[in-house]
Amino acid sequence: MAAKPVQTRQQKHLAVLIDADNASAAIVEGLFEEIAKYGVASVKRIYGDWTGPQLGGWKKVLLDHSILPMQQFAYTTGKNATDSSLIIDAMDLLYTRRFDGFCLVSSDSDFTRLAARLREEGLEVIGFGEQKTPKPFVSACDKFIYTELLRNDAEPAEAEVSSNGAQAIAQTPATEAKPVAPPAPTKVKAQKVPVDFIAKIIDDNSDEDGWCHLAILGSNISKLRSDFDSRLYGHKKLSDLIKAQNSRFELQVLGTTATGGKALAVRNRKPTK
Repeated sequence: MAAKPVQTRQQKHLAVLIDADNASAAIVEGLFEEIAKYGVASVKRIYGDWTGPQLGGWKKVLLDHSILPMQQFAYTTGKNATDSSLIIDAMDLLYTRRFDGFCLVSSDSDFTRLAARLREEGLEVIGFGEQKTPKPFVSACDKFIYTELLRNDAEPAEAEVSSNGAQAIAQTPATEAKPVAPPAPTKVKAQKVPVDFIAKIIDDNSDEDGWCHLAILGSNISKLRSDFDSRLYGHKKLSDLIKAQNSRFELQVLGTTATGGKALAVRNRKPTK
């Protein structure tokens, strides 16, 4: 199975819109490191009522990351004017035709229709929110990344091997209690590796020998599950996750990509008799 050359292309221009009422300032470092994987954050705006003390954490990091605060007064108690302001700005930016995609940072389902509308225009939508984010908003994005993975106080999920050799996921054990304990770190909710789901995608996209390019596998996983992320299962990359499931999958190196990395293929292992 021959490796196809990888074509380089110009980086995408992204508009980053943050709902300060529904996102923690603790994610800021990880957020922009993650966004850099997808393109250039040409516009960085954050929305909220900056006259109150509740957004103090964000105020400390705005200048360091060149994020433009957009003031939105809470005209009526219980009404979220921030959402409307963010949506209006998103549509204004959309019609400039200067962007390849949008990064919407919020755990609020009110942005579900906005994400769908942006995708209707052929733009990529990357969502960022907590694991409590309602499923409709997650599904409306091309890619959705849980911010628990990005926090600077996060405890990442760990992979552990069970007694039968199968891969399982467990949270990092808590440290011993101290006399004056700091706020507990955010823990990533452990998830079971969806091996049957992965196996079906490999079958659907494999050649006559059962091999599927790893890049094609990753692309199709994202199309079907926008919130799939190898880090939720204790692995930095999809290739690491596949290697850990060596009882179900096997990898082979096809060659070297144009960027100097390894071109990999994966296939399902045949059940032993």
